Amino acid sequence: MINIIRIKNASFYAYHGALKEEQFMGGKFEADVDIFTDFSEAALKDDLKLTINYHDVYKFINQLVHEKKYDLIETLATMIADELLKKYSEIHKIAVRVRKHSVPVGGVLDCVEAEVIKENDR
Repeated sequence: MINIIRIKNASFYAYHGALKEEQFMGGKFEADVDIFTDFSEAALKDDLKLTINYHDVYKFINQLVHEKKYDLIETLATMIADELLKKYSEIHKIAVRVRKHSVPVGGVLDCVEAEVIKENDR
């Protein structure tokens, strides 16, 4: 059985961007993570130890977002997906979306977003 745990709009203030100003001033970033896993036993037994704890996932993503500055949100999204797959063998598939607000494109837009979808090879 495949179930999905979703983290939506996890917000971070970080220093990613291709322009030096972006890496100096920083900006708001949001991440969505869709974790495809099987939590049926955890749900049946109502036991947190039998599923992926989304509190721990959020803390892990927060740590990753602040460890290093990246030029591209594509790189950040890929790195988050790769590291979560390494950390949690219970993940069958993962989708990570990273959004960046206040993008210097010379026009008006809400945000830009990069999405990566990966499957566990194990």
